[in-house]
Amino acid sequence: MELSRPKIEICCFNVQSVLIAEKAGADRVELCANYLEGGTTPSFATIKLAKERSNIAIHVIVRPRGGDFYYSDVEFDVVKQDVMMCKEMGIDGVVLGFLTPDGHVDIQKCIEISELASPMSINFHRAFDKVHDPFIALEDIINLGFGRILSSGLKPKVTQGIDILKELLDKANDQIIIMPGSGINANNIASIHKKLNAQEYHLTAKRFISSKMQFNNPEVQFSDHPELNDNSIIEADLVEIQKVISALS
Repeated sequence: MELSRPKIEICCFNVQSVLIAEKAGADRVELCANYLEGGTTPSFATIKLAKERSNIAIHVIVRPRGGDFYYSDVEFDVVKQDVMMCKEMGIDGVVLGFLTPDGHVDIQKCIEISELASPMSINFHRAFDKVHDPFIALEDIINLGFGRILSSGLKPKVTQGIDILKELLDKANDQIIIMPGSGINANNIASIHKKLNAQEYHLTAKRFISSKMQFNNPEVQFSDHPELNDNSIIEADLVEIQKVISALS
């Protein structure tokens, strides 16, 4: 039976969050590591346990490091090995993106990965938001056979890039899924959907929970992020996900 609402993908940074997203009724998760770098490839064990302990569809981000999306030969070899690992574990899809130094889609790398990853779903992540021309990039990615593009409309948040997203959705014309993501929450999802009417939406729906450590040396901090520091842990928020689904239903 077809869903009466758009699909919801939750960006998860640990196995616990995958289980929470599934319990909350999400349709799919994007599994990542390194929230502070915008997401990098999670560990083998994280992917394996997420697959074994849940029944939700899983897409794994394959990004060998933070920073830009122009990769050296060695970095691209890492990507290929990680894609093969995901394929061997029966993962539903991979999420990746390659750019040339002048800000265009790296066609050759995408072709190589597409052939390697098949039959998994192949999805272009927010490297798209760094391209020189989004409409040229859109045509390239469609021609390459990718399943979807994750984008905030070349702006930090969907609410800021909503006009470009609307244009992309119109030009895509069901040839590829344009999945808005970044800054989406239960308070704005209904108004965003009214404007875009997208098939899928991507959000983190995160919360920061307090560490259970009773002692913490105040002289040493490994993160200076105001919320995600040594005394907190990132986790998917079950209630927030349920509110998002309810707002779309």
